[in-house]
Amino acid sequence: MASIRRTLSPAHNDRPYQNGTAVSSPYSPASQKLLPNGNSKYQSVTHLPLFSALSLLSRRGWRRSFYQCLVFLLLGFLFGMTPFGNIETDIQTQDFTLPDLKPPFVNAQLDDQSINSVSLTIDKSLEDQINELEPRKQLIIVTPTYNRAFQAYFLNRLGQLLRLVKPPLLWIVVEEKSASFETAEILRKTGVMYRHLLTAVNSSSVKDRGVHQRNAALEHMERHKLDGIVYFADDDNVYSLELLESLRGISRFGTWPVAMLAPSKNKAILEGPICNGTQVIGWHTNEKSKRLRRFHVDMSGFAFNSTILWNPKRWKRPNRNPIRQLDTVKEGFQETTFIEQVVEDESQMEGTPPGCSRIQNWHLHLDTKNLVYPRGWLLQKNLDVILPIR
Repeated sequence: MASIRRTLSPAHNDRPYQNGTAVSSPYSPASQKLLPNGNSKYQSVTHLPLFSALSLLSRRGWRRSFYQCLVFLLLGFLFGMTPFGNIETDIQTQDFTLPDLKPPFVNAQLDDQSINSVSLTIDKSLEDQINELEPRKQLIIVTPTYNRAFQAYFLNRLGQLLRLVKPPLLWIVVEEKSASFETAEILRKTGVMYRHLLTAVNSSSVKDRGVHQRNAALEHMERHKLDGIVYFADDDNVYSLELLESLRGISRFGTWPVAMLAPSKNKAILEGPICNGTQVIGWHTNEKSKRLRRFHVDMSGFAFNSTILWNPKRWKRPNRNPIRQLDTVKEGFQETTFIEQVVEDESQMEGTPPGCSRIQNWHLHLDTKNLVYPRGWLLQKNLDVILPIR
């Protein structure tokens, strides 16, 4: 099929009119003013859309377009703010009431004692929580012991008490020369962290025996640099849990009064410090033979910081000799001669509890030399008299 398409010749582009209408040619002299390049014959066709937009704005004007956009914007804003439907009734049907924030009713007729008791309970619970977060000092309990009738009873009683004390706690038990199987078994069953030590010195005197055993424990703490509060707790004394818990509050040297049963066992004797708060201002003593002592304290009536033994620079101790108990002094003077090596005077002591007005341990002086007890606490044979069951 033959094509009837007819290409326009370049000669027809010079016509000012086409099909009876005037055509504004982009190559006319008038349009060349709008083009950046005056040579319109060689101008690129890519500039035609930009030229059309500029010519449209120049003919219609930008103000009309701006006013139209502004009118539509206002109409949209008004439609958006116009309420549709019954919104008030919808909101009223829903319950948006806030909860009652008034405090509960308190009966004003309650007495002050009940209110004070509640507040004290809260304060104590908060104090306990704070104390739990703080690290506790280690307690080092030194107990000399030897084979006798009540040894198992004394060690079991003291071990059960130490189990109730909050850790950390180290129980150092010292025997003479050889460790007995019965003592080791008792220590294992208590559940308390312990160290079973021996002393090489064998003495028949009870006074000298205790001195050498305590010195063996002091040497062990000094050699291993154990850090804690040292307390000499003989196995035949009676101690309160409150006393052991209060030992952790001692900084350098603490002391307290001790109730003792006199050797005649017909009266009680009070021996220890007289305090004004925690300051030691005097001493209790009932025995005339002991009034020559510098410090009137029982062996179970004081405790001290173990770092004094191996860190003299911290406590500014002038004498750097090892601190030990002396077996060359008379009975009853071991305490004061030992304390004189630890502190200089009462100003370096702390009375506990404040006021030193409470008895927290008792020294009973129980003598069990003549009592017979079975070896290993086991009965090897039946009793002599057997009563049959009727």
